[in-house]
Amino acid sequence: MSTALATRPGTAIRPRYIPTVELDLLLRQWAIWQRAQGNGARTIHDRHNLVVRFAARTGADPVHASAQEIARGLDGPFSAGTKQTYYASLKSWFKWLQAMGLRTDNPCDLLPPPRTPRRRPKPVATGHLEALLNVRMHRRTRTMILLAAYQGLRVHEIAKIRGEDVDLVSQQLRVVGKGGLDSALPLHPIIAAEAASYPRRGFWFPTHVGNVQGSGRRRPDESLAAAPILGGSVSTIIGNAMRRAGIPGTPHSLRHWYGTELVRSGANLRVAQELLRHASLQTTAGYVQVADEETTAALLNLPRVGAVS
Repeated sequence: MSTALATRPGTAIRPRYIPTVELDLLLRQWAIWQRAQGNGARTIHDRHNLVVRFAARTGADPVHASAQEIARGLDGPFSAGTKQTYYASLKSWFKWLQAMGLRTDNPCDLLPPPRTPRRRPKPVATGHLEALLNVRMHRRTRTMILLAAYQGLRVHEIAKIRGEDVDLVSQQLRVVGKGGLDSALPLHPIIAAEAASYPRRGFWFPTHVGNVQGSGRRRPDESLAAAPILGGSVSTIIGNAMRRAGIPGTPHSLRHWYGTELVRSGANLRVAQELLRHASLQTTAGYVQVADEETTAALLNLPRVGAVS
């Protein structure tokens, strides 16, 4: 798979790599490998797209790319989190190519991982959440917002909620999260009340135009058209509602509110980690905002020692 460089005197043209049938075949084989490792459909889909975008952005051969070409791909107006995701996906791709004997090295090993600055929690203010819920909106928009705020669900998790996931007897909510992680969360009474407006079986937020990514949660006895909307659609719906109400932040800010209010209500950070379904306690700490009055109270509670008055 080679890239032809079209140039003329005095003009530098960035080469553009066009994915070939060979690359598509390799990506399909990589997807099988990832599924065998337990990676979720969303992770596989995103990694696939990142490899294709890397080739298109840099003009590099995605099988034989050099460390310098990867550095060029990372050199752009991306957020620190995006660069980290980009790097991790490419490193996984080249690691698979090594395992398949398609190259002898992993060029990402020559590049240090992109630096990730300390993330500050960005919860919506409780007053803003109240104002948002007081705005007139469609029932499903309100339910999506409540699932984010009172169950801490990510947008792609909200999209895949089914009636069967809500157990009103055991008061639990089943959630299929990142990497296909299957969790049972305590069901908040607000969400239990919302369930009365939705079918006991099937998706709460079905699509009518088809969704290949979401078809993994379709039951064997359901039609091919039975699939949830995309997580991106949920993000757009909630985001539009927030903008119309003049509420700052993003849909994910509702999940930050969930983590922050869990801790403020008395839950310790370890409990918050379980409810947020984070692998790392450090990640959970990045969701929990500490109020100024809490830091001041902690400071004033320090014991006065000796002659200190």
